[in-house]
Amino acid sequence: MSTNSSTLPDMASHVLLDDPQEWAAFGRLRRPAGSGTQDAVARQSVPGALAEVSPDAVWESNVVLEGMHCAACALTIEDALRSVPGVEQVDVSAATHRARVVWRASRVLPSQWMAAVQKAGYRALPAMDSHARAQRQRENRRALWRWLVAGFCMMQVMMYAWPAYVAQPGDLTGEMEQLLRWASWVLTLPVVFFACGPFFTSALRDIRLRRVSMDLPVALGMAITFVVSTAGTFDPAGIFGREVYFDSLTMFVFFLLTGRWLELRLRDRTAGALEAVMNRLPDSVERRGADGVFARVVTRRLAVGDTIRVLPGEAFPADGCITSGSTQSDEALLTGESTPVARPLGSQVTAGSYNLQAPVEVRVEGVGGQTRFAQILALMESASLQKPRLAQLADRIARPFLLAVLLAAGLAVAWWWPSDPGHALMVAVAVLIVTCPCALSLATPVAMLTAAGTLARHGVLVRNLQGLEALASVDTLVFDKTGTLTRDGMAVQAVRCAPGLERDDVLALAATLARQSVHPASRAIVSAASGSSARWSAVNLREDAGLGLAAEIHDAWGTVPPRWLRLGSARHAGVAAQDGGEALQVVLSEQGSDGQFAELARFDVIEDVRSEAADVVHALQQVGVAVQILSGDRLGAVQRVAAQAGISQAKGECSPQDKLAALQDLQAQGRQVAMVGDGLNDGPVLAGANVSFAFGRSVPLAQARADFVVLGGSLSLVPQTVLLARQTLRVVRQNLGWAVGYNALCVPLALVGWMPAWLAGLGMALSSLLVVLNAARLSRALPGVEMSALNLPEQAKATVRMTSASPSSLDLA
Repeated sequence: MSTNSSTLPDMASHVLLDDPQEWAAFGRLRRPAGSGTQDAVARQSVPGALAEVSPDAVWESNVVLEGMHCAACALTIEDALRSVPGVEQVDVSAATHRARVVWRASRVLPSQWMAAVQKAGYRALPAMDSHARAQRQRENRRALWRWLVAGFCMMQVMMYAWPAYVAQPGDLTGEMEQLLRWASWVLTLPVVFFACGPFFTSALRDIRLRRVSMDLPVALGMAITFVVSTAGTFDPAGIFGREVYFDSLTMFVFFLLTGRWLELRLRDRTAGALEAVMNRLPDSVERRGADGVFARVVTRRLAVGDTIRVLPGEAFPADGCITSGSTQSDEALLTGESTPVARPLGSQVTAGSYNLQAPVEVRVEGVGGQTRFAQILALMESASLQKPRLAQLADRIARPFLLAVLLAAGLAVAWWWPSDPGHALMVAVAVLIVTCPCALSLATPVAMLTAAGTLARHGVLVRNLQGLEALASVDTLVFDKTGTLTRDGMAVQAVRCAPGLERDDVLALAATLARQSVHPASRAIVSAASGSSARWSAVNLREDAGLGLAAEIHDAWGTVPPRWLRLGSARHAGVAAQDGGEALQVVLSEQGSDGQFAELARFDVIEDVRSEAADVVHALQQVGVAVQILSGDRLGAVQRVAAQAGISQAKGECSPQDKLAALQDLQAQGRQVAMVGDGLNDGPVLAGANVSFAFGRSVPLAQARADFVVLGGSLSLVPQTVLLARQTLRVVRQNLGWAVGYNALCVPLALVGWMPAWLAGLGMALSSLLVVLNAARLSRALPGVEMSALNLPEQAKATVRMTSASPSSLDLA
């Protein structure tokens, strides 16, 4: 972006973002509100120069948030944004420190809702802005300096406190003890006024805005400890003079900062690396001008038809076709396969993939939301901001829990004050620190996001985080046949024409309809007709999901009147079915003047079962998942594939309604059902399943209704995702069990005075760190990625090993 977002606290910088040309850089234009649910809303990115502000323009913007540390902060920011007129929807993630804001351009501008975030005490940076990444790096450096200062001062204070612990009566004179206290006080000042800065800043902000966050109890505990110890240092004969706690203060500050710094690093690796994906596209690119000279322009100024030059090591900024040169590209983001792909002259390249070998010239064919990269990014952003049910529960109890913590600390002070005021205050400090619910808030989202990042690296996009929870309990998995158990590629084996018709003529007519579909059989017909004349055009085309297509065909030569044709199954074409043997039959028919359809041609299309299908089915059955097939193809073809894949239950000739009814019957029996389909004609059954996969590289991501989208062509990703989902749910349960058990054990110990402040700080830091480290185990290779349980062909095994061993450029975990 051209905006210097590093100075966004300044209101003038916010106002610069009100330029409609900047909005597409950190968001997308959505259709008017009321056109359907979020899942049904079609989104598109509009180049800044073409952005229009209309009364119905609704934008979805993504921002990175600074200054937040917990679920209570996320709730505060959500409340602040929802109070702004014109803001229609807000989702804030405490795990990723990101927010998605849906706003109506006619009622509010970015500077206004960003100002609401600032008024609440936080900062919002455009997520697509490179300055956001630089700002995060600066924040990491400051956190490291605070940790180093706290660690150095802690060691020195402990050195001065140690004599008091080991000295026998009479070993230390009063002057020496007082001198050690003064030295400890001096060394504690940098810790309090520098290292503790974020805690006190957040607490003062909470007090000013009359709210409670997780930093308030911690800052209160630090302040009490420092005040009590300072009072004991300045007035040794006073009520607080019996003992000072500078060692405890510096120690628990060091432990807290250690936990937060490590948590920050781990979060950046697991859930916070979405910015790295967003910044894959270059800020600028060389574009050929009218004079034929290449000059650098901002990437978002590209338009369809431009010619650009991409150098080795640069990412392709848009979808296009190579017009000069040849190279290899890294398309790991799009398919999960890290092997470089050859891209010779005339081949297609995709935005977000890297040019690895040589400079090439590319004619731009897709920009912004038209690219597959933008669709992948939209799915990842959506998933990263979702809150699983368990996380929503943790968020709801965060504020009441913090109020209960403050009340418990007050009661502890009241109980212990009569016997020892200094000890009473330190018991309150221990209660305030040890009960921080950070671990509870992080338990679910960190594990879910880590698993989502691991899947993304291997070519599976998690569209719905709730799907991980649902997939873990699945006991039945239903496959569609075409494009899932069988390969995407199909071929026309034979063409049987009606008397008087020629093969090329019927192929040209059929291809006119088939070009409007991405079904493998349609693509096979188009491929077979590649040399045919583009004489015909389709008007008023209609596709019946899972059955076929129909359209009015017009003759560009004007010699044949318009005719109404159908292409699809025999039932859809309105003709009698025939036994096609092993081949799938696609029928082309024409409607006559009497309204009846007559067969023009019958195409026999063959398909191959994937080599790994039988092993994948066996692996699923080994982990207790029953496997079935529901397909719209002929029963004979379905049974053949079922026999080769080792599936005993298979149904053929199913319409989408039949598939949905069969799925609902399974659910009525108490089954938890996952559906694997191609993402298009399986829309109803994908939506009706407990959890679903859209499979195949041809899936239009913006239309996919599935919870998981498999970008690559490996069927083995399905059982691996099932196993990872189960492992993720185990990790979530472990995290929640630890967080609850930790508080149940430590709170009573703190209340009775058996837990010093430094140990409370250590426990709090370790609890949050343990949750994050436990979730980080999910960032390893997918369960079963070596396919040891599967008897795959050696070539498939080698591919899987290479995919798991090679680092992907999509580093979400």
